[in-house]
Amino acid sequence: MNRKGNWLEIILSTTNEVTIEEWLKKTWPVPKKLLHKWRMEKSVRLNGETVPWQTKVSKGDRLEVQVFAEEDHSITPFYVDLDIRFEDDHLLVVNKPAGMDTHPSNEEDDQTLTNAVAFHFLTEGLSLKPRHVHRLDRDTSGALLFAKHHLASAILDGMLEKRQIRRTYIAVAEGIIKTNKGVIKEPIGKDRHHSTRRRVSENGVKAITHYKVLKRDHERQQTLVELSLETGRTHQIRVHLSHLGHPLAGDVLYGGKQNASTTQQALHAIKLAFPHPFTNESISVLAPTSDEIFLPYHQIIEKQFFE
Repeated sequence: MNRKGNWLEIILSTTNEVTIEEWLKKTWPVPKKLLHKWRMEKSVRLNGETVPWQTKVSKGDRLEVQVFAEEDHSITPFYVDLDIRFEDDHLLVVNKPAGMDTHPSNEEDDQTLTNAVAFHFLTEGLSLKPRHVHRLDRDTSGALLFAKHHLASAILDGMLEKRQIRRTYIAVAEGIIKTNKGVIKEPIGKDRHHSTRRRVSENGVKAITHYKVLKRDHERQQTLVELSLETGRTHQIRVHLSHLGHPLAGDVLYGGKQNASTTQQALHAIKLAFPHPFTNESISVLAPTSDEIFLPYHQIIEKQFFE
C-alpha cells in the first residue's frame, strides 16, 4: 500500500473473485456517502483505468483510490509549534498542551489544536480537513489522534467504537485513595443546574473507568493515579474521581482545589495504543509531560512509562 500523489495504491492479494465494490465494502467500513462520492467523482481506478465497479478483481491487480484529494473546509490555519509524537500518510498524533481547545466551537474560534493541525497540513502540501478522532478537554493535555483523510477517519471512528483505541491517562487526585486499583462503573448524565457540568446519574449513559494508584503523597495529601477508559463520556474521569471523593487537583468545576501557580487540572493523556487502520501494525505512542502540576511525580512517571 503506497501513496501516489492524491491516490492510495493497493496491490491486491485476494484470490477470491469479488467486484471492486465488494472489495471496498469488505475491506474498509466506508460510509455510503463517501462511496457515492468516489463513484460520482471517478475516484477509484483498476490498473490505472476507470472501470465499472462491478468489474471483478484478481490477485496482483492494482487498485487506486483518491483518498488524498483536496478538500474545501472552513478551518483557519493557525501556527503554533506542535509536539508531534507520530505521523504517517494517514495519521497524526499530537501532544496537546493544556489551555488549548481541541476544535473550534464557532467561526471566530481559530486558535485551537485543529487549526494548528490545519497549518501543519499546509506545510506538508496537504489541502485536507483535519479530523480529530477523539477529544480532550481544554485544560487536559496529552496524546490526541487525528485522521488525515476521510477514509482513515471512518476506520478510526469504528475502531474507537469497538474499543480498539486504548487511551491511558495519569492524574493527580485530591486526598489519599486507599485501594490500590479499582473500577468505577457509574452512569454519567448532564447536570441540569449547570450547562457544562456532568454528574453521576441513574438516568445517564454507561461509563466505566479503571484506575491504579502509582503514588500516595501524604505530605501533599494527593494520589497519583493511572487511568484507562472503557467508554469515552464527556468529563468522564473528572466526574468519576469526584464521585469517588477524590477530584482532580486544580479541577474547580468538580470540587478540586485551585492551584495558585496554574489553572490546569491534573489530567494528562500519556499513552495511545491501537492497530494501524491500514497495515494492522501495533502502534503505541507516548506523550511526555513537563507540566508543573506533575513535576513532583516526574521520576515515578518516567519509571512507569518511559524506561
